[in-house]
Amino acid sequence: MTFDRSVKIAPSILAADFANFGAEIEAVEAQGADWIHVDVMDGHFVPNLTFGPAMCAAIRPHIKTVMDVHLMISPVDPYIEAFAKAGADIITAHVEAGPHIHRTLQAIRASGAKAGLALNPGTPAEAAAPLLDLVDMICVMTVNPGFGGQSFIHSCVQKVTELREMIGDREVHIEIDGGVDPRTAPIVTAAGADVLVAGSAVFKGGSVQNPAPYGDNMRAIRSAAA
Repeated sequence: MTFDRSVKIAPSILAADFANFGAEIEAVEAQGADWIHVDVMDGHFVPNLTFGPAMCAAIRPHIKTVMDVHLMISPVDPYIEAFAKAGADIITAHVEAGPHIHRTLQAIRASGAKAGLALNPGTPAEAAAPLLDLVDMICVMTVNPGFGGQSFIHSCVQKVTELREMIGDREVHIEIDGGVDPRTAPIVTAAGADVLVAGSAVFKGGSVQNPAPYGDNMRAIRSAAA
């Protein structure tokens, strides 16, 4: 992964057809996805249960781009190695998920993956300040994690601006997760974000048999962001 700040669209497979993940990933990549975002939830840290390392390993051969694995789980550390072995290019952990975030980020990098740090809507930008040299990406949650299809929390935009200033010339991406669509994309990219996670806004109206809407949806987000 070479670093650049161009806007990247990372469709969340949480909004895809669960019975057809491999084909859905191939379809959305063919339509222009830059990364594939995988939402891992444990029913404990967040009120939903999705999938684990075995699912990630199963879909890895279908992903030609970047496998961006977002761990909404607690504890995180015992599972890092398994997700790295499953092929995650980026593993993101929440600052709120455990008491030893430095150790978690060091373990992610030691596993060979890029390290992401996620901040819930109620967590200030300052929480990331001591960690900027340990991360490759900061994921700003613009909804409370746990479910797709929620409304964008506008007060998080100021956090993006603050983080962009803190990051300076470090090679650290800012990812936005939650409520991204053509209306919110330009707001967050203007504030400094470069990776946009979108679920329903990408997958709505399309299917494996009719993938063209995926491309239309992503182009709409990308052109609005630009």
